[in-house]
Amino acid sequence: MSSDFILEFHDVYKSYDDLSGTKLVLNDIDLQVRKGEFITLLGPSGCGKSTMLRLILGSEKPSKGTVMIDGLPAEGPSRDRGIVYQKYSLFPHLTVLDNVIFGLDLEQFSQFSRYLQPAKYRRERKKHQERGAAMLERMGLGHALYKYPHQLSGGMRQRVAIAQAMIMEPKILLMDEPFGALDDNSRTDMQLFILEQWERTHMTVFFVTHDLVEALFLGSRLLVLSQYYTTAKDHNEGSKIVTDREVPGGFPKPTSFKNSPHLKELLNEVRRSGLDPEFARHITEFDLSHRDAMRTVTPEEWGNGQKEQ
Repeated sequence: MSSDFILEFHDVYKSYDDLSGTKLVLNDIDLQVRKGEFITLLGPSGCGKSTMLRLILGSEKPSKGTVMIDGLPAEGPSRDRGIVYQKYSLFPHLTVLDNVIFGLDLEQFSQFSRYLQPAKYRRERKKHQERGAAMLERMGLGHALYKYPHQLSGGMRQRVAIAQAMIMEPKILLMDEPFGALDDNSRTDMQLFILEQWERTHMTVFFVTHDLVEALFLGSRLLVLSQYYTTAKDHNEGSKIVTDREVPGGFPKPTSFKNSPHLKELLNEVRRSGLDPEFARHITEFDLSHRDAMRTVTPEEWGNGQKEQ
């Protein structure tokens, strides 16, 4: 089954049960993402950003609706989707090189088969080591192959985590606030680094952040997921995509974009679009100006009419 889109959400709802009952987190999400896009996702605390990421990863399933990867339902985690978290997913007892090739080794050999086929294991592992070393060299970490994570700076550890995900050649690279724990200088370095990796590979990136400047600087397309909106209903529940727009300024952007007068205007616009409950927009006023945006609205919320595509 072919599709123009590498990632699709069709009428996706996600709810959780707790002692107080059922809580709807994501309310009728529709989304279409083309291969090679760099998506940045913003939203207020508790809006469901990480939930949306887990649905893409396949570690959770929608309560209703479908998440599609390359035209097929996302059935559990797979090498199609790599993920980088804020907390480094590195094994402290393994060297940098062994951390990077861990997924390749695990995919090809079980612990048992390593002993049954020792010659093949050594041969394939050497290929993995050469491939991992070449990737680390491109990332400026050729000198750190045999160091351990505790011997690296925070920015270097995050580069290793990115290499660990990228060596599996995922169709989509998921990033969950990956630079949130870094200082400003390291954070800027890592932002430039991930843009360099995108330019080299043209991978599809889905980047969750709470930093508005970071979202506007990195992304080619901005999504704002928010529970702050109004409809014809007396009570709304669950977050919707209230903004889906192209980020102006070209892509990738020069670092001077961060100091441009245009940025301040954009920041105010994004804050008002779904981050500030004092400026909750009506569902008919969502900024869904991106060419692939889909209006997520039910007849009850709209007041009349049908859901628009």
